[in-house]
Amino acid sequence: MGIKRIKSGERMSQAVVHNGIVSTAGQVAQNAKGGSVTDQTRDILNAIDALLSEAGSDKSNLLTATIWLADISDFAEMNAVWDAWVSPGNAPTRACVESKLASPDFTVEIAITAAA
Repeated sequence: MGIKRIKSGERMSQAVVHNGIVSTAGQVAQNAKGGSVTDQTRDILNAIDALLSEAGSDKSNLLTATIWLADISDFAEMNAVWDAWVSPGNAPTRACVESKLASPDFTVEIAITAAA
């Protein structure tokens, strides 16, 4: 089977599809940089929806999610957006940790894997 790379650059691809699995790079809020945790989470999940669509999948096929928060006290705010987005009955395994992110303008980063 071949490997499909989506939005590939010199350093990384935003998503890779191989052997029926879609993996995304950590997604940050490109359209809500510096915005609230709610706005950033919503923007990231929209980007993930678009990547999954381009890969021939959708959020009902999520397998795993890893979420990084710049401040773990934002956990409830992020979860409010996540819970409204995740496909009912199809919640993935998930980890969420506090971590210093690449830029202080970003408060949330999310990476997922899904079945294609």
